[in-house]
Amino acid sequence: MNKKKKHIAILGSTGSIGTQSLEVVDAHPERFVVEVLTANNNSKLLIEQSKKYKPNVVVITNESKYKEVNNALFDLGIKVFSGENSLEEVVENENIDVVLTALVGYSGLKPTIRAIKSGKNIALANKETLVVAGDLITKLCKQYGVSIYPVDSEHSAIFQCLVGEHFNPIEKIYLTASGGPFRGKNREELLHVTKEQALKHPNWEMGSKITIDSASMMNKGLEVIEAKWLFDLKKEQIEIVVHPQSVVHSAVQFTDGSVIAQLGIPDMKLPIQYALGFPERLENNFKRFSFLDYPELTFEKANFDTFKNLSLAYSAMEKGGNIPCILNAANEVVVDAFLKDKISFLSMSDVIENCMEKITFVKNPKLEDYINTDQETRILANELL
Repeated sequence: MNKKKKHIAILGSTGSIGTQSLEVVDAHPERFVVEVLTANNNSKLLIEQSKKYKPNVVVITNESKYKEVNNALFDLGIKVFSGENSLEEVVENENIDVVLTALVGYSGLKPTIRAIKSGKNIALANKETLVVAGDLITKLCKQYGVSIYPVDSEHSAIFQCLVGEHFNPIEKIYLTASGGPFRGKNREELLHVTKEQALKHPNWEMGSKITIDSASMMNKGLEVIEAKWLFDLKKEQIEIVVHPQSVVHSAVQFTDGSVIAQLGIPDMKLPIQYALGFPERLENNFKRFSFLDYPELTFEKANFDTFKNLSLAYSAMEKGGNIPCILNAANEVVVDAFLKDKISFLSMSDVIENCMEKITFVKNPKLEDYINTDQETRILANELL
């Protein structure tokens, strides 16, 4: 049977998730067509990708690189645009079936909203969109009849565990965490860690922002908030479990006490393929998991004392309103500062907490409130550095 090809837009095609998404496309040329590719700065790789996949439209957000990209692709008949607005407009293209948002941080919010309003299903790798504006996004998805397919390995795992369990209430979920490069360390041992140490993740190959978030455990904190919105959960239904082998990607416990978990080797191509191919599981020749390669799977309690970001994230989720937006904006500022050696590893949490206390609380924020909160928080966080 000849299946209709899915036309996909990859927002952030030159990043870690974007490049792996294109590997998934390579594995299934008969199933996927690349309709749109976008990048922020990496014009060289964007041009390379565009020549290979020949998308209909390309966006380079950095306007100073428009000429370079346009000149390189002009003879191929590929339409090239630049700037933030183009990034939002391009997702409205009627040929697109799925928008994969692999942008880093807050920048994913507005394009995702535009895509939802255009009736496009979302393969979501940009967890910050739900962290910042989960209430708004979930309401828009209902209003426009749009589905979100999670790409984060943990949320993909939960999503997979819930297939066929639609009418069965969740008792709780277990979000697994590798523990990052500083697992088992106390606060004293983390006083003088360097960015080089923080960027050495034991199991996953990721971009620098998410790798630092993993080292500080903020990534897991953001995932807790994302899980709340994706699966309609309360604080007490989400438990973080440290699992150093990163084989059990997460698990769901049902009201009868049964636990269903999803396992696999640490490879982001699997959740990407599941999100793009849903509801089908597509064949591939990716490396296979073997129990014999992992004779021991271990689990530990998450250390909320050492990794203050976990407590901050749970607190932000509980308070709601614009507090998660503050948490996210402050975190983006401090991670950038840490990567530029402007702040110490442990001080990052202090700045975030300070911002959460000082920025005005908005109980029922609208899009405009999220935008203002994000800007205000960035200004304050930079002052606090």
